[in-house]
Order: sequence, then C-alpha cells, then structure tokens
Amino acid sequence: MNVLNSTRLFSILFHTLFYCCIFSSTIIFSSVSVANEFSEIDTLQVCKGKYALCTTAQCEPIDGTDAVACSCDVKKGYSVGSKDCESEGDAKSGALVSRYYPVKSFVACQNDREWAYCLDAPCTIDKKTGKAMCTCSTKKGSDLYVITTDKYTPETCTSGIISSATVNSIMEVTEFLKTSKELPPKDFKILNKMDK
Repeated sequence: MNVLNSTRLFSILFHTLFYCCIFSSTIIFSSVSVANEFSEIDTLQVCKGKYALCTTAQCEPIDGTDAVACSCDVKKGYSVGSKDCESEGDAKSGALVSRYYPVKSFVACQNDREWAYCLDAPCTIDKKTGKAMCTCSTKKGSDLYVITTDKYTPETCTSGIISSATVNSIMEVTEFLKTSKELPPKDFKILNKMDK
C-alpha cells in the first residue's frame, strides 16, 4: 500500500479546497476529522469480485438501533474499499460487503439531514429480489456530502435517507484510484452550485 507523501497530501488538500470554492461554500475541517480521513485512505484496496454497490441506495431505519437497512445493487468486477472482496465462503452464504465504484455525477449537499454511510457495511443477498440488503451506520453534520444522481432538483438534498459519503472522501478516493491500473477514476460532474 502506497504511503501518502507530503506532495500528495498537498495535492489532495488543494483539490478538495478548489472544489469547495466552486460550490461557493465555506467548510471548516477539524484536525481530527482530516486525520481520520487520511488514516482510512491508507487502508484502501482495489480487488475484483462480487460486491454491493450502495451509491444510489434508499434506506430505512432499523427499529431499536441507530442503523439503517439499505437496498443496494449486486455487482461483479473491480471495486475499492478497506475490506477484502467476497471470499469463497461468503459466496456460498450469500454474504458480501458494500464497496465503492467511481461515480459519473453527483449533487453536493450541506444541511443537518441524516444520511447512510455504507462503505464496508455487511450485506446479504435477498434471493427473491436479487438485491443486497446492507446494514449501514448513519451520519449527519455540517460537512458537504454527496447524493449520486444524474439529475438535480430542489428536493435532492432533503428527501429520505440516502447512502452517501462526504465530498472530501470522494476527492480522496479519487486521488487514491489514480494509482490503480484496474480501477482508474472517472471524470465526474457536480450538478449543483452551493450557496453560502
């Protein structure tokens, strides 16, 4: 696993701040949250296999817990996450994990809406629907987060519990994937402009 050097760290921070300026939004990064982001990216790995893709998943609360159940797509091929792809034992049991595949476009949101964080979440395949049912944690706060979609409406940032990630995380994973021959990052479109 490549270790981020000072030049790459500067590049990631520069690109993150650049995109945030495009959104015309002010973001305050605490030293703790930034440290956590970079410690996570050091564990990322690309592998090939079956995985759950939750980038557009709708989610529902699980009674009695802080978690949510998200209905995700089952995919095969290269993906990125901090856990290994499906093992032979997982394949037989129908268990798999949620992983990331580069997106083509997204909307950036900033409000106190609750959203689901599904990267590396445990999932099982529903034999009736063929969908992966994943148990994801929830997050909310002041950081910009993404809604993966090809169309922006005023309701995009306010309707339902959606699987998401912070804009900062998307930029970091994109930087990481620049080192991957199997899963190079794609150019993506940001469909809205953030107001102050």
